Parts: sequence; structure tokens; C-alpha cells
Amino acid sequence: MRDFVDGSAFNYEQGQRARKLFAAVVLAALDDAIADDKKYGNGPEQIARWARSRDGREVLSCAGIDPNERVVKGLMEFVAKGVRTSVALSREESERRLAAISDDHEAEAA
Repeated sequence: MRDFVDGSAFNYEQGQRARKLFAAVVLAALDDAIADDKKYGNGPEQIARWARSRDGREVLSCAGIDPNERVVKGLMEFVAKGVRTSVALSREESERRLAAISDDHEAEAA
């Protein structure tokens, strides 16, 4: 029984590592699309084309993301904002966005 539990825990851990690896590929694709958007102006179209491709759907699925049209639209919106993934995932950016949202709510209340 112990070997089964150890094997299951190992397999789960390996699966989590694989999911993180594929998530990193998705982040790299987003960064590439953002760079294309700044250089050529076609970033949202590029990420949409990738996400709808067979390879893109496979990578999104392996990353634990359901490759549906809602996700594609979200990826396109993210690329259109032009904020690199490393910046968007940083604590400072999250705090800045939260402060901007609270300022907007205060302005609406006034």
C-alpha cells in the first residue's frame, strides 16, 4: 500500500511540474505576441491564431487551460494591453491595479 501511495504522490508531482512547464510556454507565447504587437501591430491576431491552432490548443490543455473561444478572447485582450507577463505577474503591478480600481470606485461614489 505504501508503494502505491508513494507512486501516486510521485506521479502527481510530475504532473504538476509538466503543467507548470506548459504554463511557461503559454507565457512565452504571450510575450512573443506582445513583442509582435509592438513591432508589427498584429499581436492579438497572432496569439489568437496560435491559440486556435492544434499545437496551441494542445499546449493550453496541458497547461490546465480550457482552450475555448472565451480564453482566446482573454489572451487577445491581454496582448492588446501590452503589459509583459513578468510585469503583470509582479506584486507591484497587482498592487497598482488594485489601487487604480479602488480610486475608480471612490470617484464613482463621490
